[in-house]
Amino acid sequence: MATLHYLPPVKPSAIALGTIFNHTASLAVLAPVFGDTYHRAQRANSAEEFLKSKENASAAAAWGTSLVGSAIQSYGVGALINATGTLSYKGAAYLGSLIFMASSAPAFIAQVTTEQRPLDTVAVGALARVFETVGLSLFLTWWGTRTNPFD
Repeated sequence: MATLHYLPPVKPSAIALGTIFNHTASLAVLAPVFGDTYHRAQRANSAEEFLKSKENASAAAAWGTSLVGSAIQSYGVGALINATGTLSYKGAAYLGSLIFMASSAPAFIAQVTTEQRPLDTVAVGALARVFETVGLSLFLTWWGTRTNPFD
């Protein structure tokens, strides 16, 4: 039977607070979607009509997947902090920068060069991803991720 004992332990409170931190950063990008949905709900004739709408279903799906993704990313960054033995903010900033470069930088380069998206749109997305990677690693280092700090 397969066990998960080989995954690095991360303090549960660090995962929970990292999820809130990361989810808040991603909601800053999704706020226009939720704002439009909220205004449509106010214009709807009844609450039942809004609850059955496609807009509500898509907003709920976006919120749920963002929350689950934030939790998984928080665990992953916390596990990397523990596995690499990062203790300083400088090390956490380097680790977060490496995560950003590995996961997001190729997409932003493609958006600018091949897709030719507006730079302000790309910059907002890049800033959100910097908060989700570098900011998260700094926040988790500040909070602490080790289940037993004396190990």
